[in-house]
Amino acid sequence: MYPDGGFYMSALLKNIPQRFQRLRTRTKILLFIFLALSAGFWLSLPGKLFHAPTSYVLEDKDGNLLSAGIAADGQWRFPYNKNVPEKFIACITTFEDRRFFKHPGVDPVAIVRAITKNIKNKGVVQGGSTITMQVMRLSRKDDRRSIWNKIKESILAVRLEMSYSKKEILALYAGNAPFGSNIVGLDAAAWRYYGRSADKLSWGEMAALAVLPNAPALVHPGKNRDVLLKKRNRLLDELVNTGKIDAKTGELAKLEPLPDEPLRLPQHAPHLLQRFIKENKALKQETKIRTTIDANLQKNAARILQQHQSVLKGNGINNACALVLDVETGNTLAYLGNIADAFNKDMEADVDVISAPRSPGSALKPVLYASMLSDGLILPQSVIPDIPTQIGSYSPKNFDLSYDGAVPADRALSRSLNVPAVKMLQQYKYQRFYETLQQCGISTLNRSADTYGLSLILGGCEVTMWDIAGLYASMARTLNHQTKNHGKPDPADFHPPNYKPQTSNIKPVTRNIPLDATSIWFTFQAMQEVMRPGEEGLWQQFSSSQKIAWKTGTSFGFRDGWAIGVTPKNVVAVWVGNTDGEGRPGLIGVQTAAPILFDIFRLLPSNKWFDKPKYNFSFVPVCRQSGYRAGIDCPDVDTLFMPPKGNNVLQCPYHKIIHLDATGTYRVTEECESPASMQHKSWFILSPAMEYYYKQKNIDYIPLPAFKPGCTASEPGKLIEIIYPQPDAKIYVPLEITGERGRTIFTAAHRRAGAKIFWSMDDAFIGTTQNFHQIGLNPAPGKHIITLVDENGVSVSRQFEILDKQ
Repeated sequence: MYPDGGFYMSALLKNIPQRFQRLRTRTKILLFIFLALSAGFWLSLPGKLFHAPTSYVLEDKDGNLLSAGIAADGQWRFPYNKNVPEKFIACITTFEDRRFFKHPGVDPVAIVRAITKNIKNKGVVQGGSTITMQVMRLSRKDDRRSIWNKIKESILAVRLEMSYSKKEILALYAGNAPFGSNIVGLDAAAWRYYGRSADKLSWGEMAALAVLPNAPALVHPGKNRDVLLKKRNRLLDELVNTGKIDAKTGELAKLEPLPDEPLRLPQHAPHLLQRFIKENKALKQETKIRTTIDANLQKNAARILQQHQSVLKGNGINNACALVLDVETGNTLAYLGNIADAFNKDMEADVDVISAPRSPGSALKPVLYASMLSDGLILPQSVIPDIPTQIGSYSPKNFDLSYDGAVPADRALSRSLNVPAVKMLQQYKYQRFYETLQQCGISTLNRSADTYGLSLILGGCEVTMWDIAGLYASMARTLNHQTKNHGKPDPADFHPPNYKPQTSNIKPVTRNIPLDATSIWFTFQAMQEVMRPGEEGLWQQFSSSQKIAWKTGTSFGFRDGWAIGVTPKNVVAVWVGNTDGEGRPGLIGVQTAAPILFDIFRLLPSNKWFDKPKYNFSFVPVCRQSGYRAGIDCPDVDTLFMPPKGNNVLQCPYHKIIHLDATGTYRVTEECESPASMQHKSWFILSPAMEYYYKQKNIDYIPLPAFKPGCTASEPGKLIEIIYPQPDAKIYVPLEITGERGRTIFTAAHRRAGAKIFWSMDDAFIGTTQNFHQIGLNPAPGKHIITLVDENGVSVSRQFEILDKQ
């Protein structure tokens, strides 16, 4: 025992708290260092590994490649694909990382093996990097070979394995590994080297691609083919040795040819790709989508478009486009924004005409017809004036420059008569029609309604094919759903087309649908009667023919030819013209666009016609001759199925009661005939101008009888009407071949047959006409007033101006 043992123990006990304190401090420091390293390790992995731009890729509805565009950095790099083919997994793990599914990101066995082999060969002949380490090297874009880089890659690889599954790591590698030239990723490589998707490659093809990332600069398809062949065949042998393929498969795979120079990627929908890129940049969405396009329909429709354009270009008509929609969903089944002629810049085939505003010609007339039916302004066969018309400085003319005098509204639509359409719009009001078009989804009316005026109905505005096809699809959808909705309009039925599969409800274009299903049905019935071109004109002779409601349009100056067709299942829209706006003779919708339309419809399955509406309609007494709601003076009345507001339509304005003598030959009044001996008959009476043209095409029309001699005439309405010139007309008279100025033909109509009209101009008598009231004049340039007087002193005057220069 130590003599001072008690003192020693006392000192020892006093130092214990200090030592424990120092131990706690060291522990805290070590713990802090550990936590800091752990945090640094955990945070060392970026949230997003790869930031390089990717190619824009479109797939059809079945996942097949439609079109693709090169990435912004000039690389063919497809977007991330989580589905890696099993063949590639087998090939790449056998070639690069056999223990991939066993190690935690770093493979010590591979590192030892690589060091041993490199020492033995006195140089670097084998690396120890795992696929996970290669993913980190690719993401960091640091190809320098150093111990420090390997350490960083190893740490990051372990960290990557903690957050990603093995399949996800393989997907990252497959999407970002270099495959030679400017090709990055397995998906791009499969299409560029073999022209099909990676999941459709054979063992020989997949093995050839699997060896490329190891040395993409050295082993390049088209170059160093012996090196590539040896590497591929060595890999195939390894696959056989490891039992991943049998010997026979391995031998056959070795016989497969190596890829040559990279192939062009499919470009079946280049203009839809343009649209997708434009919309994607605005919305910053993914760069790869599966569209609603039917690839077979897209290709066949493109073939039809090219066949017709090869003929049309002989007339200087260079461009054409077509759009096919599914009515029920609004899905785009075919999107052909232009012809395919990328190498001829003069053809401007890169312009997407489907999204370009163009004049629709007469293609909006059915919308006006349906709108007026829906509002109870007309009935389907209400007669509309078809006579020379001038409204201010606007003077519409029918395409064939003829007039019917009066024509039923449905026939005016099926024949696409311009003057009746303008008369209808004048009644409906162009401001209201402007709003209706916007409610129906026409998005390109960027100017005021007054800017367009009445020309709105004849192509005075600009629309896109996308909008107008969507409008007709919405109309058809509304009609298809009328039974399901019990006749009540559903705003969800009016929506624009779409080319992306919809995962949620589509936003409707309006909450106030301006068209009812019954009016749409009558509109499509009228459109069905449009005369089809060529052999299609005999379609009604064959029971197998498909019923199609269709309409053409031709813009002013023959710049645009349209044809739009509707069935319960599909909408097809076709445009023909020149993207630079050059007009061409013969560029008429029915001659250029309509044949393409019907050829495309032959690609689509036939289906039954629209069902007659079972809800939301009315039965209306209709005057058989005028087509208006029958009044008390209408002699022939039919009670017919009509739109719901049919009972609001104006009563027949054309039937009047007239008084005839006992023989029924002359009109009389009470001054010259006893009322007891009079015959009272209802008579169909048109204005003199309407009658002038109507009786030329309707031989059963009976003009008003003349008044009995000695009776004082008391005519209803106008007696004399000047047909030409229109009020304040500006007339240019061209020179004849002789150099002399030609003559202007002035035309008038009188209610009474055989009436004489005395003509004078500027208070100077010109001449007299009887029965046929036309006279040729050669007025001097300047303003003039022409006056017409009949035998009873009834007169009418009109001012006009003769232009010296056009």
